[in-house]
Amino acid sequence: MATQLVTLLTTLLSHYRRHPGQLAMLLLGLWVASALWSGVQAINASAKESYARAEALFTTGLDRLERLDGKPLTRDDFLTLRRQGVPVSPLLEGELTAPDGTRLTLIGIDPLTLPGDSAFATAGSTQELTGFLSPPWQTRLAPDTLPSLGLDSDAARGSTPRLAAGRLPPLSLAPSLPPHTLVMDIAAATVLLDAGERITRLVTAPGALTAAPPGLALTRATTLVSPGQLTQSFHLNLTALALLALIVGLFIVQAALGLALEQRLGMLRTLRALGVSGRALVTGLALELVLLGSIGALAGIAGGVWLARALLPDVAATLGSLYGAGVGVELRLPWHYWVGGLAVTLGGLMLAGAGVLWRAARLSVLDLGRAQAWRSGYQRQLGRMALAGAVIAGAGLALWGWLSRQPAGEGLAAGFVLMAVLLLVGALWLPPLLAATLAGLARLARHRPLAQWALADLELQLPRLSLALMALLIALSASLGVNSMVGGFRLTFLEWLDQRLVADLYLEPPAERFEAVHAWLGERPEVSERLVTRHGESTLLALEAEGASRPLARPVSLFGLTPGERLTPTWPLLETQRGVDAAWASLREGGAFINEQLAVAEGIAPGDRLTLATPGGGEALAVAAIYPDYGNPRGEVLMAATELGRRFSAPPDSIGIVLAPGADGEALGAALGSEFALGRDALRDQGEVKRIATGIFERTFTITRALNALTLAVAALALLASLLAQARERRRRLAPMWALGVPRGQLLGVQLAQLGGAALAVGLVAVPLGIAITWGLVAVINVAAFGWRLPLHLFPGEIALTLGTAVAVALAAAALPALRLWRTPPRALLAEETG
Repeated sequence: MATQLVTLLTTLLSHYRRHPGQLAMLLLGLWVASALWSGVQAINASAKESYARAEALFTTGLDRLERLDGKPLTRDDFLTLRRQGVPVSPLLEGELTAPDGTRLTLIGIDPLTLPGDSAFATAGSTQELTGFLSPPWQTRLAPDTLPSLGLDSDAARGSTPRLAAGRLPPLSLAPSLPPHTLVMDIAAATVLLDAGERITRLVTAPGALTAAPPGLALTRATTLVSPGQLTQSFHLNLTALALLALIVGLFIVQAALGLALEQRLGMLRTLRALGVSGRALVTGLALELVLLGSIGALAGIAGGVWLARALLPDVAATLGSLYGAGVGVELRLPWHYWVGGLAVTLGGLMLAGAGVLWRAARLSVLDLGRAQAWRSGYQRQLGRMALAGAVIAGAGLALWGWLSRQPAGEGLAAGFVLMAVLLLVGALWLPPLLAATLAGLARLARHRPLAQWALADLELQLPRLSLALMALLIALSASLGVNSMVGGFRLTFLEWLDQRLVADLYLEPPAERFEAVHAWLGERPEVSERLVTRHGESTLLALEAEGASRPLARPVSLFGLTPGERLTPTWPLLETQRGVDAAWASLREGGAFINEQLAVAEGIAPGDRLTLATPGGGEALAVAAIYPDYGNPRGEVLMAATELGRRFSAPPDSIGIVLAPGADGEALGAALGSEFALGRDALRDQGEVKRIATGIFERTFTITRALNALTLAVAALALLASLLAQARERRRRLAPMWALGVPRGQLLGVQLAQLGGAALAVGLVAVPLGIAITWGLVAVINVAAFGWRLPLHLFPGEIALTLGTAVAVALAAAALPALRLWRTPPRALLAEETG
């Protein structure tokens, strides 16, 4: 039996020796589909591994203490609390610059007082702990941090690289640490950071303290959001784009498989006549799929690793900018990544080939010799596709109705399913729509013989072109939807920056000099307004809405601003209770605004009342308005800065300086520097802040644009594969037309017009579908993922680009077959016709 299967498999594979182009297209489809999927999964796996390493540190797993007045903690604070029996441990954090410009996070710890469940308090032998605590100390770092220091693993152990701040203690590798993080004893860190008596925070085991000591604020570990939670929606978006690319790539595979099987009908009939059973034949075809799929999948996984290495630096920059999540730029892939990539690709291949195997199993021996048997039921298939599309559209409407009744911010997975339903319905309805359009145009062109022949010929090509055109539709509509969403986000984001960054200069003075700097600015004639901001943390304890109160325990950020004359006219408000002027008046009198994220998450509306935790108990606030807060992953309550300082003891943070007309900002900056010895980083102008924010935005969507472009390239390959697959048969149908006197140049023009017209029709269908996807992304996906909604923006340029891309992709795919036709001599055309 095994010998028979080997012989059968060898016979089936011999087809590709005569048709190497089909084998190349099949493997190419598998390779690109697997590469895009595997590349994104490699990025996600590497990032999640970095998150796990970051969470295994001690910043999100421990309760933390900080001063209420915003002043830095000192060693005396630590010693005082320890003498009182409070089980706290000091942490000192700062930044160093590596030789290649990379910013390294330096964390100084005291492993003897760090809580016992910390990896640094218990790991290693006594000798290792002694080496960590005693001069010359140790610098623990992850291996993927070494390239920024210009070292490799062999040369790293025990070396003492020099940075601008000084020479590091001897290096010791700790793979569990996050990237670009250095951990050492707090005494060594104090010297490198020149911190003196200052420490960053005090930490304690979760739940060890029931309340904060006097003068300190206690932040529970449960209120600290882990980077893995913050970035979940980002990775879900990447996975959705990769899955889309995988599906489009599998269209190439299915088209190539269908053609290969159709061209082997005679071989299959001969094998059946020689006694090969239908079950054995299907088994041989399945083994062929597994063999070719394994080759393509392995090549795709290797390509995906290369793609991930190319895109990972941009992804790391995006995640660091948006969420403060450190992600290494070195891939660290677990074993299940390789198994999963192979399984998904082979599973997709078997799904794509299942229809071909099913059709082969059902055909009789006599039908195996007739290619028409494969196409005779296409009209019935069009009817079934239209009916299936209608059923799925009904299910999508039901899902949308269910989503509309869910609480705002819920249903992220269901939102992606709704987007998939839109794409699937569009793909299923496309072939029936094209067939109906061609039939109608043929009736209109009955007095134009060449046009009527061209339409009939295109209708004859439709069974083979439909899969490629469906892939093109999915790629175009997804590209239009994503690009419109990104363009709308960019437009809204820049407008939002202009509305919020109203001051000319932004100053961040040291906490101990804040009041002196503020008073000094008040005496300067070139300063028109001083817009003080404050920041704090609290917990939302209760919400009172429509006379009913419900308890909550949600951590929120507190933000205080100064409602000055320059700020209030431009600050954006989405919803108010009694108008914009009344909302600002309420804020000045002690009311509050909340950001859209908090309003969506808890169903809060203007007029509701919030109860927030304060150092003295609880504080009730009336919600006067809701404002947009793009990019902030947390709920935020906004108050007047003076009220925030008085009621919540929130420390001052920065001062927005509005200059008087004609004032010189550079001169004011120089005067500040000389008066208070402030560094350059303390003062930033508005343009620099906008430049930094815009740079973060651009990096955010680099990978989205890259995956979009690659998906379109895959769709073009699917179309090219279909055209090449039927090139020989096309030449046979064109030969009689040439013999009847139609010049080859005109035939070439007809061929390009056929495909260009079909692609234009696909583009016209993709436009409304892409707009629907844009709506879904901004109104469903974005709200569920991030807690805020973007305005729906439509860009005529993007729509025109979609139509142009559709035609360009089709013409590019048709160029190679058309070139072959142009180079084919007339005698060869006649030979094609007679053959």
